[in-house]
Amino acid sequence: MEQSFFLTRVLGSLAERGDAVLFHRDGVDTTYGEALDLLRRLHFALDVSADDVVAIVGGNRPETILVQLAAQLRGATVLLVATSSSLPDRKAAVAAAGVTVLVTEPSELTAPRVFSFPDLLTGQRTESTPLPSSVRLIFPTGGTTGTPKLIQHSEIYDGMAYIFTPDPSGPLRTLLVAPMSHMTGNATVLGAMLRGDSVVLHKGFDAGAVLEAIAAHRITTLSLTPARLAAVLDHPALATTDLSSMRSLSLGASPLSARRLQQALDAFGPIVGQGYGLTEAPMIASIAADELLGRPERLESVGRIVPGMEAKIENGEVVVRGLSMMDGYLGAPPMGDGWLRTGDIGRFDDEGYLYLLDRANDVIITGEHGTKVYSNVVENALATHPLVRAAAVIGIPGADGELVHAFVVPSTPDALTAPDVQAHALAAFGRPHFVPSSVDFVDTLPLTPIGKVDKVALRTPFWSGHTRHIA
Repeated sequence: MEQSFFLTRVLGSLAERGDAVLFHRDGVDTTYGEALDLLRRLHFALDVSADDVVAIVGGNRPETILVQLAAQLRGATVLLVATSSSLPDRKAAVAAAGVTVLVTEPSELTAPRVFSFPDLLTGQRTESTPLPSSVRLIFPTGGTTGTPKLIQHSEIYDGMAYIFTPDPSGPLRTLLVAPMSHMTGNATVLGAMLRGDSVVLHKGFDAGAVLEAIAAHRITTLSLTPARLAAVLDHPALATTDLSSMRSLSLGASPLSARRLQQALDAFGPIVGQGYGLTEAPMIASIAADELLGRPERLESVGRIVPGMEAKIENGEVVVRGLSMMDGYLGAPPMGDGWLRTGDIGRFDDEGYLYLLDRANDVIITGEHGTKVYSNVVENALATHPLVRAAAVIGIPGADGELVHAFVVPSTPDALTAPDVQAHALAAFGRPHFVPSSVDFVDTLPLTPIGKVDKVALRTPFWSGHTRHIA
């Protein structure tokens, strides 16, 4: 039987690098050799088969990724569930996936067999066994548009094993603040393992801690969401932090305003790039810093479609297919060569650069003519105001349809009034239907566990009691 190329490469990397540091967490180093020994112990203790679905509920710790690999070495399907997701979402994911084995930190979740991480660490070391032909993972979606769906991936991991190879200049040092249970965090750790890099693990996100880690650990690569990047850019320690070790700052999860991208380029230099992907298709488009030089209009683009993927616009929506696609949604027919509706409204320019205008369900139908207002477009305009740190725009119910409502994080308390924000929007668009009818000033915007602005949380108080979320 053909063996998984991904698992073959992971085991080879762990065996070859011995005393090199793989993980650094809370002041403790774990070497590649120690990780391999721990993996063999977990593999012995985790008695599962290809018929099992193993759910892992763990934070950013070495054991989380190693339990995942131990289950995959036995051929089991793995469901990764973020500890920061809501309890109802975690319960729904475990039930929908048909979980038979649960490996968890203390929680209210149940399954036919439940293990804690300490339970599995008592196992003996075992030598390698025949590898399965592939690995299978299930991810819940980010949940920014409602109840998470369950997404199945397998082939993308063998693709990672071909893409992630050692850097010619030597091992890199990656800082992980994204949840290891999310596709971005999972791929970051596994990619580093395949390259022979070191990973500094943070339990969560704190802008000051990120800057401290960059300087203290000489971090070379970092991936952030736009909301987290904004917190780093606004942190008072940024100006005095030594960023000279940084070689790559990757941004993704949602579109970034041109102003913030320019600020990132100014602060970090020409190492900043954006990526566009979904949990369903993690690699769709990308743009590097050198593509932005002298082209300010591209600051709002997520880039060109990556090799192996195709994209087109249908009725305003971006649809994609290609090599990084999921196998399918759990319980639904396989995707095969079919097109995936991304739920993102976008357009291409004449050079093939993709610009995202909004999420399809973030389109606000407002005004006497039923004009479509894309919330992301209004957000980007508000973000150009020098006294606006961040903004989020939603549609709220009005007497005769939807109204545009803005949440604004001002640079300082009482720096702005609602008329200031409205005047800025009117000056930017010249049409009243783009102007927020109301403005809430807030200290911060709520974020989902993966760092996106949580539009569901923002909408809920306004739409509670309505039978539908359009007016």
